[in-house]
Amino acid sequence: MNEELVIDTEVEEMDVDSTEDADQIVGAYPELARKYKAGEELTDQDLDQIADVSITVLRNILEQFDAEGAPIDEYEGDEGELILDVTAPDLAVLIGRHGRTLESLQTMVSLIVSRKLGFRYPVVVDIEGYKSRRNEKVASMARSAAARAVKQHTTVKLPPMSAYERRLVHIALRDNETVETHSEGVDPERRVVISLV
Repeated sequence: MNEELVIDTEVEEMDVDSTEDADQIVGAYPELARKYKAGEELTDQDLDQIADVSITVLRNILEQFDAEGAPIDEYEGDEGELILDVTAPDLAVLIGRHGRTLESLQTMVSLIVSRKLGFRYPVVVDIEGYKSRRNEKVASMARSAAARAVKQHTTVKLPPMSAYERRLVHIALRDNETVETHSEGVDPERRVVISLV
């Protein structure tokens, strides 16, 4: 993203490295935060409120790219996360090379939403379905590499990936009883290694 871009996000005061501080934040929705932290089931109205806050945050950021009117599809992911998919043309700048800008956008939206809600709720931001396509590609690559490791009785090292993509590989292969996965190396060269059990 452009370094000169200034976004009024209200997140400057938050220490992003401290999860303890983030859990103690009392946002604008203390009753919702209390219910979520207590593990109570959230109502449809509660989930709508979370979605409204998340969409407002995302729209404020999109405004900086003259895309505040872009359609945003919202739906629930496989693991209960809120997925916001911006479906507008000409937003490749928000995806960036290998999705790195999109990862940064995701982090920014998550931090701001957490700050406003007073708790961390899983919100995923996607642009034109990029993440879902990439997720399937990474999972397919993981399954192919696992099959190659079994067939050739060898260890297979995948190319360097982001933490998010490494997690996708681990998830894709966690039920495969013939192989195990672990990560090795240092970012940005950290990669998943698939070996036989």
